[in-house]
Amino acid sequence: MKKWLLFIVLIIFFACVGYFIFRKDAPLSLKNSIQYIAPSISVGSGFSLLKQEVVPSLSIDSIYINDHTWTATLSAVHKRVLVASGDIIPARSVNFQTVKRGNYMWAFQNISSILSSGDSTVVNLETPLLSQCPVTVEGMIFCGSKRHIEGLRASGVDVVGLSNNHIGNYGRDGIEETKKLLEENGMSVTGINGPVVRDVKGLKFSFLAYNEIGTPEPMVSWLDEETMVQEIIQAKKTSDVVIVMLSWGVEYTDRPTENQRRIGKIAIDAGADLILGNHPHWIQGVELYKGKLIVYAQGNTIFDQMWSEETKKGVIGKYTFYDKELIDVEFIPTYIKDYGQPVVLDGKEKDIILQKMKTVSY
Repeated sequence: MKKWLLFIVLIIFFACVGYFIFRKDAPLSLKNSIQYIAPSISVGSGFSLLKQEVVPSLSIDSIYINDHTWTATLSAVHKRVLVASGDIIPARSVNFQTVKRGNYMWAFQNISSILSSGDSTVVNLETPLLSQCPVTVEGMIFCGSKRHIEGLRASGVDVVGLSNNHIGNYGRDGIEETKKLLEENGMSVTGINGPVVRDVKGLKFSFLAYNEIGTPEPMVSWLDEETMVQEIIQAKKTSDVVIVMLSWGVEYTDRPTENQRRIGKIAIDAGADLILGNHPHWIQGVELYKGKLIVYAQGNTIFDQMWSEETKKGVIGKYTFYDKELIDVEFIPTYIKDYGQPVVLDGKEKDIILQKMKTVSY
């Protein structure tokens, strides 16, 4: 009898707490501080309230805090971490440096542990990987040796977006060879054959990718707004979380165009849960829209653009979901050295990049 009395008292208590927090005249700051309260309950010979998880809402301020270790306290049953890179282009001088060393982990060796630290890892690969790639340090026709798959595999890459303006540099044959290589190594390919779906600890994540740079090419998913919207709607029907990767914007700028902002919002209105943008080769800011995040550009992760400070910089994103909701984002700044090898930044250098990124966020 006492156990059931305790049960009733607890129900009344939580009902009162809920009324206080969510009543119309409650302070907005209090409402925003609570996104989800998950009680863990066991029922057997009696009743016990074991635990509650209070999950804060995502905000621009919470993205750019220094300490994200609080997410380690969340239940592993509910938590899923997606890791995403900026532009990865193991071509031209990156390929030359790698071949010269005979070490196809070279470009990845300082970041592979970060890339592989999540439950799922996604990258934008902006070059075909070929068995017969000419070794060069110049030109705008990109390819990399197929042995760069060693670096991608060691970095735990699960999903590769190929919808960009350089994946078709060696035509349909180059795309097909790259796709086959990736899939033979257990990686899903999106951006040339519609969405792909990955099971991430029991939840279905759909990944779609589109390119708006240059002109439409065979096999490469073009950013046609009507097509994108319809594919997102369909993906949402069969998946728990929809991730949209976009190659868009203007190179060497730290702010998105108004057209990017418009397209990102259209994608979210259609059902996208997270937008991951790339192509500008500079880090751009982020925007929260209807509680969903648009990441406009994460800069260069692996590339050879040593001619300016901004093109040497990038961020790797760690996106933490609690069930279907994105609740935390951590950006890890990197800096490219020796025409293709990023190092992870810390201290003042890290703070400068994140503070600048915050100032151009919305």
